[in-house]
Amino acid sequence: MTGVYVDSLLLDKRETKIRSMFNNIAPSYDFLNHLLSLNIDHYWRWRTTKLVPPIASASAPILDLCTGTGDLALAYDKAAKGRVPIIGADFCHEMLVRAEGKAKRKNAGERIRFLEADAQHLPFPSDMFQITTVAFGLRNVTDTDKGIAEMIRVTHPGGRIAILEFSQPRGFLLGPMYRFYFKHILPRLGQLISRSKDDAYRYLPESVMQFPDGEALAERLRGHGLKNVSWQPMTFGIATLYMGTKEASEPRTK
Repeated sequence: MTGVYVDSLLLDKRETKIRSMFNNIAPSYDFLNHLLSLNIDHYWRWRTTKLVPPIASASAPILDLCTGTGDLALAYDKAAKGRVPIIGADFCHEMLVRAEGKAKRKNAGERIRFLEADAQHLPFPSDMFQITTVAFGLRNVTDTDKGIAEMIRVTHPGGRIAILEFSQPRGFLLGPMYRFYFKHILPRLGQLISRSKDDAYRYLPESVMQFPDGEALAERLRGHGLKNVSWQPMTFGIATLYMGTKEASEPRTK
């Protein structure tokens, strides 16, 4: 009974809880991301820009939702060679402060606009973006279906959705080894370095274990009307990229 109670506290995904947790770990967020993933997270984001590439000739911008410190927004800026406007949105102020600083250091500050916004209530008109992305953030949205629906709403017809998220390796040897690392080593190391008051690095594995992955998440995306939904495991399934296309509008008849 106690274990169930602790898990429910760790998986408290109220907006105020999530915002506070990520604001508090913002100073060590980048360092721990790269350390705990052995720097493989750079490859995951690069691969995302290759599988869902920007269209430089299109005038529509790209939205990176739950942008955090802006790594995926910056990866898309690099992939587009600075020729596509990019917006990075997050509701954690401290993360965005670091995203803006990072963009300026990479001379991308004038091309990428960062703003505070809730993934469940985006301040953008419908059909605005050529690509809407989220990396390791969808599982933290209080209402997952609202987040997915908003991503689709703001993407223009024929545009693409890209969701990069942690998943669970299921290999005979790798699966148990990774789960041991993920549930016992990563939380201790993360908590030691971040000194999170909200148990952020205990929350991380619990949130991943409870979130749908693989075909389960792909089917959920299809349920929201996305077409051509597919998913691509990365690094033995530690992360997975989910891709889909917003249905194009029917041509008007005279």
